[in-house]
Formats: sequence, structure tokens, C-alpha cells
Amino acid sequence: MPNYAGLESVGKIIDRTSKPNQKMNRIFTSGIYFLLFVFTAGCILITSCTTTQTAVDSKDLSYLYNPTKSSIKPRYSVLNESETSSVLAIKFFAADLFFSEANPQGIPTAELLITVKLYKIGASGRSLSDTATISLNIVKNESATDYVYKIPLRAEPGSVYTAEVKMLDKLRLEVIQSFVQFNTLTPYNRYNYMAMGHIGKKEIFNPVVHVNEFVNLDYLRSPADSLYIAYYKPLDVVPYPPSMLLPEKVIDYDPDTVIALRYSDTIPLMFPNAGLYFCSLEKDLQDGFTFFNFGEKFPMITTPEIMIKPLAYLASEDEINDLLSAARQKLALDDFWIKCAGNVDKARELIRIYYTRILYSNYYFTSFKEGWRTERGMIYIIYGPPDKVYKSSDGESWGYRKPFIKSSWGGSYHLKDDYLWFNFRIRTDKFSDNDFYLSRSETLVTLWDQAIASWRKGIVFRLDNPEDL
Repeated sequence: MPNYAGLESVGKIIDRTSKPNQKMNRIFTSGIYFLLFVFTAGCILITSCTTTQTAVDSKDLSYLYNPTKSSIKPRYSVLNESETSSVLAIKFFAADLFFSEANPQGIPTAELLITVKLYKIGASGRSLSDTATISLNIVKNESATDYVYKIPLRAEPGSVYTAEVKMLDKLRLEVIQSFVQFNTLTPYNRYNYMAMGHIGKKEIFNPVVHVNEFVNLDYLRSPADSLYIAYYKPLDVVPYPPSMLLPEKVIDYDPDTVIALRYSDTIPLMFPNAGLYFCSLEKDLQDGFTFFNFGEKFPMITTPEIMIKPLAYLASEDEINDLLSAARQKLALDDFWIKCAGNVDKARELIRIYYTRILYSNYYFTSFKEGWRTERGMIYIIYGPPDKVYKSSDGESWGYRKPFIKSSWGGSYHLKDDYLWFNFRIRTDKFSDNDFYLSRSETLVTLWDQAIASWRKGIVFRLDNPEDL
């Protein structure tokens, strides 16, 4: 599994006001061919969000999508072990932890305090179902790349839950907060399976796989005879602009292939082609576990072709086709950004910001397609990290701060906050629990055309910087 420690340094350039990180960018020859980032092994898919809380508004969760706010980036999984018990597994990467020898034993140790509040989500709101607290003194093991801890929780059948996880790094004095969603609606859904590496038998916290990567799928609830694997071709589309009242395209087509295997938790599974692999215990069962193959390079942004496709938000279809069909794609891509920016230096800045946002969109929003192809990814790339985020049981709302408005009262002037809002709703999806759609009818004014025009003029769009327009 990949180590995401480097995401902290990438986050320093996610906003256009940040200083460039030269170690993370390379300009090839006379052009501006950009190598954003290389993971030790590439795969991203999350169903939770993590950060360090610094917001003043106690209901504002915008820090969830601010990558500079968290030193520790844990991974989570949930397994429904029985009808009354679920297990929350937390994985820490060794490179994320702060080890200190300032203890009586003089041994490098990381100290964390974890509290979990499990909320049951119902029609009338949420109610507290269980709590747990664990204090960790993690002794550094030079050969370990990660550390995994499991917390049992009481859960009832047929319910939807959110686990609110707070971690106190006692040495850094940082609080990391996460929200992990799962359900016990059926004994056959994704939360009843455990994916493991075939060689090391370590739990996989991330169902994104690559060619020649062998995995096992373990179903723990009851004996199983067969495993059906349905292959769906990838949905290689981008959402419509938010100003259009057209719904996002989803996977509403039949699988290309379905194969049946005799079930065994030791069968090595490998998924060679890009697409979705839905695994279930019966052929027509709509509950199961999905593996995703988003291509050999995902999530790395290392080739001109990979960099050209996300330009669909800025360029016309004809421009994209011209870039993809160019004899020298790298030079064509360079020319596109230089024409937008006006010079090489500004083009480098645009490239850093645009492709860093693509990287984080993959990190935060990947569902049944790459994060940059989702509607949350689209908004994040073009408008940047939201200034306000409010969550509810059925979705989340993003607010982008408009320029301050002066108002007078009693002879004195006050600055009034106003926001452009985008509302996202959770969509029930058999492939992913990280699927949100944009409620387009709730946002009549999006300023999309102004945003695209700003990017095409070489200016990173921001609502609170109207002078740049």
C-alpha cells in the first residue's frame, strides 16, 4: 500500500498564494512538461476524510479538504464481524508518525489518544450508539512501514452508521478528526468482506489495484460456495458544468463479462484491465465488494496523455482531440499552458496548482471513477478547496467566500460574509460509498464561465480576488 506522507508537502502549493515546491516539479527541455508526484505504489480510494481542526465555526468542516492541516493521514476499514459487532481498523503509516525518545525508556515512541463515537443515522437524525477510547504508545520498528490497530464497536443489523474518530497526537499536540461511514443493512455488502494481499496476507485498506497485483477476498460471515466477478468497463466521462441542469452519468449499463469461481479465501485474484470488478456470492446479487483498476499509472500524473484528459474542464472537445492526436503531445501540452499563461513562469504556476488539485481530487473523491472525474472533483479543481463545508446525514454543502460586502449600522461599517454554495447529496451505489452528486437545481448562479475564462487568461480563479479578473 502507498505511503501518503508526501501529500503534506504537496498541499503547500494547492493554493495559488503558496510558494512553489521545486522538489515536486520538473520542467523537461524547453517546455513545461510536469511530473507532479510519484508514490511508492499508486492507489487511492478513500471513504473518509482526515485533517487537523483549526476552524472557528464549530460546524464548519472545510478543514477536511485542506491537505496542509494534517500530519497524520490514517486509513480506515470497517468489517461487520457478526450481527452485533463491527470492527474499525485504523492504519498508520510509519513515515507520518512522530517518534520521540523523550520517555523513561529512551525508546523512539509515538503517543496517540484515539476516541471514537459511533452514531446511528436514522430518519429523525443521529443517535449515539457506542463509544471507545484507546491510548497508543507505538514503539518504532525500523522494518515496519505501517501499524494497524482495531477497535470493536457495537452495531445493530439493518442500520447506517457514522464513526466520528478523533486522534490526539500527544507529542505534536495536534487533533486529527475523521468521519468513517458504514452500514449493516445486509450481510452481503462490502462491509462483510476483507481484502488482503495474496503474498503478505496484510489487509488492504484500499480497493484500487493494478495489473499483476494479486489479492485475496475473504468473506467472514458464513460459508460461501461460489464467487461471481462482474467486469464493468470504465466510465471515462467528465461531468457537465455546474451551470447545466444535466445529471452526472453513472454506471447504468450491464457488465461486460461475468465469471464464476469456486469460492476460497486463498484464491489469488488479479484484475488485468481498467474498469470495475464487482464481486458477489450470487450472480444477480446487488451487494458485494468492488475492486477498481484505473490504469497502470493511477494516481500518478506522469505522461502527457494523462495530463491532457483532465483539461476537459478548461478546453473544448476539439482542443482535447487535437492535443491527444498531436505527434508530440508534450510540446502541444506545453503550448496550451503557455498560451493560457502568456509566459513560461506563469504557466509553471498554473500547472502546479491545477495538477495538484487533480491529485487531491483523486485522494478525496474517488468513487466508481477517478476523483477528478467526479462532480466534487470538478468543483475542487476549478474553484479550489472550499472555504466552508457543512455535512449532514444525506450530503455536504461547500461554500466559497465572495468579496466582502460593506454594510453600515449606527454610523459604523461592518464586513459581511457571503458565499457561493454547492450542495452535494450522497448517492446509494453498489460500487462505492464515496459517491456524491451535485444538486444542480439548488445552485442557480455558479460563475462557471467566469472561472473558466480566468483560467484561460492565466489567472487561478478565486471569488475573493475580483481584481484579478
